Amino acid sequence: MSLSASLSNALSGLSLATRGAQVVSLNVANATTAGYGRRVIEPTVATLDGSGAGVRIGDVRRESDPLLIAWRRDAEAESQRTEIRTSALDTLEAAFGTPEQGDGLTARLADLDNALILAASRPDSDTRLADVLAAAQTLAESFNTASDRVQTLRQEAETAIATEIERMTTALARIADLNAGIVAAQAGGRDANALLDQRQSLVDTLAGIVPLREYARDGGAIALYSASGATLLDGEAAVLDFAAVNTVTADMTLASGALSHPTLNGTPAPVTGPTGPLCGGRLEALFDQRDRLAPTAQVALDALAQTLVERFSAAGLDPTVSTGAPGLFTDAGAAPGPGPAPGLSGRLAVNAAADPGEGGALWRLRDGLGAVSAGPVGDGRLLSAMADRLSTAQTVLSGPHAGRSLSLHALAGESAGHQSVQAAAAADDAAFAAARTASLRMQEASLGVDSDAELQSLLQFEKLYSANARVLQVVNDMFEKILGI
Repeated sequence: MSLSASLSNALSGLSLATRGAQVVSLNVANATTAGYGRRVIEPTVATLDGSGAGVRIGDVRRESDPLLIAWRRDAEAESQRTEIRTSALDTLEAAFGTPEQGDGLTARLADLDNALILAASRPDSDTRLADVLAAAQTLAESFNTASDRVQTLRQEAETAIATEIERMTTALARIADLNAGIVAAQAGGRDANALLDQRQSLVDTLAGIVPLREYARDGGAIALYSASGATLLDGEAAVLDFAAVNTVTADMTLASGALSHPTLNGTPAPVTGPTGPLCGGRLEALFDQRDRLAPTAQVALDALAQTLVERFSAAGLDPTVSTGAPGLFTDAGAAPGPGPAPGLSGRLAVNAAADPGEGGALWRLRDGLGAVSAGPVGDGRLLSAMADRLSTAQTVLSGPHAGRSLSLHALAGESAGHQSVQAAAAADDAAFAAARTASLRMQEASLGVDSDAELQSLLQFEKLYSANARVLQVVNDMFEKILGI
């Protein structure tokens, strides 16, 4: 081999070592960067007239496992869906209250029951009558607070849906731009790996909102479809839109037209259900929170409030109150109409006739809400009858427990218990989904950047650099001797 050939080989070896060290440094620096694919340098043998002429660096390949990435994305979408569902059900459970909290609806009903029993034993005591009024007002406020929490949960979902739709629209447009950049870079023989990293990170983000199916297209571009087959990106990005409302109230539903689904290229795109164009992931969980979980809880809450109102305004309980007039509990001061009243729990109030602060009188709790003057102070029959209304089993007329014979205490316990069971089941689902996601992330990480292996590669490139540098030194010495002859 001639000295010039040796020099050329050594120079190509130095170039390879330098480029290899750069690639290793890039891998180590981005070991934890989302969407980063490990770079692998692919040298090839360079030949000249059939003889070896050193090495050619060739391409720097980006490693990834599309199948594993797809599995991980689906797992993350399911994990995020269950996390939102669990959080919503935890909020609803807290709205109804649990025995451990001691401040839920069941506890407030027990406080009212206890106050009525004590007042019935001393109907002449204004202090005990005041305790009844305070317990009734606290119970009504607890219903109001619970209803507010339910509707706040729906409003939060509505706002989050608008944010997610906007995020999807932005991400799809950016992925379309990256597709064009990648195609142009690869067609021009330029390194497109950084663009591929950006695109994978964007697709990962998008896949958490709606589970995706990714398909390769010519030139390095990709197409994206939802799990049910709706086209989100294939050449051009789909156009998504959502008409969010500023305030969600208990009577607003999809069926009434007050709330809406998003649109995909101008066509309504239902989100819930196995065949919805945008089903799955965070988006489905948010619609489920807005349209099913929270409304179902609101119905149960309103049914409990309606039962409370009906039992305290039933004919024969208070002879001073005419048929159809409000009893101890009212719908914002009025008697509720027949049948379910959406949002009643948020409007529940205590009859002003018994509230001195509203121009009423405490003695009306003892003598009748419609009484025009105080009666015998020792008559506790009405107070005892009201206490019986809480503990006597009667047929529930509305809500999820309609048709069952339950006391108010039992009905409140059943409603709160149902929320607790749902919350516990959702927590189990979320834990399973999180464990599956963590397992797939670990598998993907094992195929990614291994810092120890990269450092070993760096040592090899350092040795390669030293060896080729030594060859250069030897060739240089030989040239100096030849020139000195």
